Amino acid sequence: MALKLEQKQAIVAEVNEAATNAVAAVLGDYRGLTVLQMTEMRAKARRAGVYLRVVRNTLAKRAIAGTRYECLSDALVGPTLVAFSQEDPGSAARLMKDCAKDYRALEIKAFSIGGEVYGPGDIDRLAMLPTLDEARSLVMSVMLAPITKLARTLNEVPGKLVRTLAAIGDHKAGRGADAPSADASAGAES
Repeated sequence: MALKLEQKQAIVAEVNEAATNAVAAVLGDYRGLTVLQMTEMRAKARRAGVYLRVVRNTLAKRAIAGTRYECLSDALVGPTLVAFSQEDPGSAARLMKDCAKDYRALEIKAFSIGGEVYGPGDIDRLAMLPTLDEARSLVMSVMLAPITKLARTLNEVPGKLVRTLAAIGDHKAGRGADAPSADASAGAES
């Protein structure tokens, strides 16, 4: 189906906006995927905050021109599926990697992060990045570790004092380690 000029301009503008706001991009070859598989991928992409679109290569090249993903222009060959991570750098990579496992027909062509293009063999590095929530929790645990250790150390001083006073009290009451127990005294008298 031939697209009119206005439709092409709208697609280029939409993809350009997604590329401008994205933190990472992944390109895939979707040849051989069924409509059901593509629908499932789109649903997963929406849940993951990933912009996913099948776009013609000439339109995609125009859309990414002037963005940090212009480096992907050489990889725009054949049927192309474009995935842009909107918030989490690894979300598009995780989506494409998981879908490539489920759908053997899906091939990852290339990906880009920070203006650098990488081959499909490096997708694991991007997919292994922690999610935004995981990264926040890691940072918080690193920030809280010294405070927690200080609190434990400060709490140990009064605890040690209480244990020492209790041991002194037991010793003065005749229940020290050297004093015979009540059971031993009773056994000696009989």
